Amino acid sequence: MRYLLVLFFAFQLFSTSAIGQEYKYHDVKPGETVYSIAKSYNISEEAIYKYNPDARNGIEVSSKLVIPIGEAEASAERSEDVSFKTHKVARKETLYSLSKQYEVSIEDIKRYNPHLYSAELRTGEEIRIPVGGREKAPAAPERRTDADIKNQITDTREHVVIPKETKYGIARKYGLTVKELEALNPKVDILQPGIMLRVGTKVLDQPVILTDNNFEFYEVQPKETLFSLSRRFEVEQDSLIALNPALEDGLKTGMVLKVPNKGQGFGNLSTSETEELNDPDRLEEEAMASTRLDLRNTISNRKTKEIAFMLPFNLHKIESDSIEHYKSAIQNERILRLSLDFYGGALLAIEEAKELGISTMAKAYDTRQNAGEVVNIINTNNFDDVDAVIGPFLQSSTEAAAARLESRRIPVISPLSNRSMRPFDNLFQSRPTDNMLQDAMLEYFEENAGNRNIVIIADGQAYQIKERLRSIFPSAPVITPSNGNISASKLNESLVEGRENWVILESSSVGVLSSATSALNRLARDREITLLTTDKNSTYDNFNISNDHLARLKLHYPSVDREYNREVSEEFLEEYIEKYGVEPNQYAVRGYDLTLDILLRLASAKDLYDSFEDHRGYTEYNENKFFYTERAEGGYHNQAIYIMRLNEDLTLSTVE
Repeated sequence: MRYLLVLFFAFQLFSTSAIGQEYKYHDVKPGETVYSIAKSYNISEEAIYKYNPDARNGIEVSSKLVIPIGEAEASAERSEDVSFKTHKVARKETLYSLSKQYEVSIEDIKRYNPHLYSAELRTGEEIRIPVGGREKAPAAPERRTDADIKNQITDTREHVVIPKETKYGIARKYGLTVKELEALNPKVDILQPGIMLRVGTKVLDQPVILTDNNFEFYEVQPKETLFSLSRRFEVEQDSLIALNPALEDGLKTGMVLKVPNKGQGFGNLSTSETEELNDPDRLEEEAMASTRLDLRNTISNRKTKEIAFMLPFNLHKIESDSIEHYKSAIQNERILRLSLDFYGGALLAIEEAKELGISTMAKAYDTRQNAGEVVNIINTNNFDDVDAVIGPFLQSSTEAAAARLESRRIPVISPLSNRSMRPFDNLFQSRPTDNMLQDAMLEYFEENAGNRNIVIIADGQAYQIKERLRSIFPSAPVITPSNGNISASKLNESLVEGRENWVILESSSVGVLSSATSALNRLARDREITLLTTDKNSTYDNFNISNDHLARLKLHYPSVDREYNREVSEEFLEEYIEKYGVEPNQYAVRGYDLTLDILLRLASAKDLYDSFEDHRGYTEYNENKFFYTERAEGGYHNQAIYIMRLNEDLTLSTVE
């Protein structure tokens, strides 16, 4: 009863305030909907949702709704008669495609289907499409500088708090920051209905922001993009813009957004809208990702390190112990060559660590590319004092090793596999997955596209990445191959002069890659063109794909490793050539980089796990860098990825 009296008092005050708004309660009757109630009061559905956010989840008979009577006249002046068509959502349809099909805005569709503000379209669901009339768009909010706002604060008016209003919502309505609102009202700590607040005199044409169990607040952090936020909160970009109209002017660091509440605590603003963060670990992780470590300066644990290498040497396939048979096996068995190259680089890293005062006892086991053999090795050998296992190479063998050693907390480091593996607490995947490479490149696109002209080329096999690209660049033309080839005339129509053209090519077809790169190479004579891809697959190495063309087009792509700098890696190269008589390939370099990183980490803390707690940041060596993050479901994954550029002299350089 006391709560009802407070509400009644609040509405009485509010009806006589300078704003001139009046309210009444409406008891929901059987058969009534938000739409029918809104029509009966000559107001919009959004006006009801504005003061009754829980109504988005449905209304019950006899429940009470707050009805803003004062908005009826303004709403009537804004609206025209609207009729509707029921549309059943088909597979692959999006709000964008429906808006084009029915020639209505995405916002109009969401206005009459409010659940789409926080949920995605579902195949088979029925939604209402407004036809025959449309609400006029509200005037755009006036842009003002910080100086304008500060000057305006000298003139204030009064605002009476209504149920479920928040400081952020009120501040935003009057063009203030939360801190400015709090400065005007220093004695108000907690908002209660009926409280009178001092606010600015100019009301922005934006609704008051209310939160409920479906939404939370989030403060935008440096380097975040609209695309990365849409992925974080699992919501389309246009939904974020609908919830936060200020995003139409661009995303800015420090903006406070209303976002769907996924029940995982991703929001970082408390309900009182102070700017204290709820998730400092995530922010620290982002900061550490850009902090480079030199673990040579942190060596403290001088205990001899025991490392077990599990590699598929496949020695059982060699018929005899003669040197000729070994030579023949090395020449003909690719897996054996790869294992020997990796192990050769690892042995050199062990020697390097020894010079730094780190003693290592290394044992090598032949896994025979067999998970059962891995289990047999662990069962028949003493692993009690092993500090880390490097290998095996294959997913099934690696998972078998991690499963057997998890209870003893012995780290298992997967050296080469790019597949997402089962979560074991002791499993360290040192190679990012293909999905992680793709995500890194998509973030690069969004952060750096700027004012460039974007063109997308994607074949039928690349439909998933094509849809993701279209969500980032909805206005970009998409060119689909015809008969396995790309038409130069279609490319020419999509390119523009006077601006840099970014052409994103997604295909693993020789015909598509060959025709596209050849045509782009010719068109680049009088246009500025950069070629990019999220997947530099093996087809790019086909002899039909000209490296000269790729170089002239400055191909950009994501990569696990980079090309080593001879000057920086001179000592390593000299030692490797002296020891083995040849230059190291990428597997030898990876064996060296990975092993040295593990040994330095073991020497910098009590164990491998503690090293990531004690020394936060990324490490980098000849061709590889490592930034392990703990997975929520278990284990660790290396998140460090390079964005590479192929230069005109056919050398490679890192973009970031």
